Amino acid sequence: MRTRIFRYVWAACITAALLSSCNSNYNPKRRGYFKIDLPRHQYRAFDQPGYPYTFEYPVYANVVQDSTFFEAKPENPYWINIAFPQFDAKIYISYKDIGGNTFDKLRDDAFKMTFKHTYKASSIDQTPIQTANGIGGIFFNVGGNAATAHQFFVTDTTRHFLRGALYFDAPPNEDSLKPVNDFLMEDMTHLINTFRWKPLR
Repeated sequence: MRTRIFRYVWAACITAALLSSCNSNYNPKRRGYFKIDLPRHQYRAFDQPGYPYTFEYPVYANVVQDSTFFEAKPENPYWINIAFPQFDAKIYISYKDIGGNTFDKLRDDAFKMTFKHTYKASSIDQTPIQTANGIGGIFFNVGGNAATAHQFFVTDTTRHFLRGALYFDAPPNEDSLKPVNDFLMEDMTHLINTFRWKPLR
C-alpha cells in the first residue's frame, strides 16, 4: 500500500513539473560570436629599396611579396600582401606602371573588380581619397556578405597606379566579421594617409 501511494505521489510531482514547464515563456537567444581581442594600433614603415612606394602598416602584420596572382605570375615585383595572421586576413596590393597601360583602363579595371561583388553586396559606397601627401584615388566600402568589405586604389594618373583589397580566409559573414573589418579599416586608412610615391631616379 505504501509503495502504491509513493508511486502516485511521484507521478503527480512529475506531471505537475511538466505542466508548469509548458506554461513558461520561451525566449530565443540572440546569435552570438566569439569575442575577438583586438591589439592596440601601432605602425612601422614599409620602405624597401627599389619599391616605387612607401607607407606605414601595423606591427601585428607581415609584408610578404606576392608570388602568384590567380596562379599566374604578377606583372612586376612590387605586388605584396599585408598579412594579418591573428585574423586570417590579407590586404592584397597590386602595382602597375601607367606607362605600360593607360590610366583610364586601370581605373575602369579597379571599378570592375570591385563591382564584381554586386551579386553579394547590399551596397557599394565610393569615397574620394585626397591626402595631405598629395595622394588621390577612391576608397570602396562594400556592404553585405561580399568576399571583401574594403578596397581602394591610389594613383598619380601619369606614372603609378596601386590597388588594395582586404580579404579574409573565411566564409564572408558581415555580422561576425564586422568588428575586425572596422578595426582593419582603420589600418587601411592609416596606410593610405601615410602613403607616398618615391621620387623617380
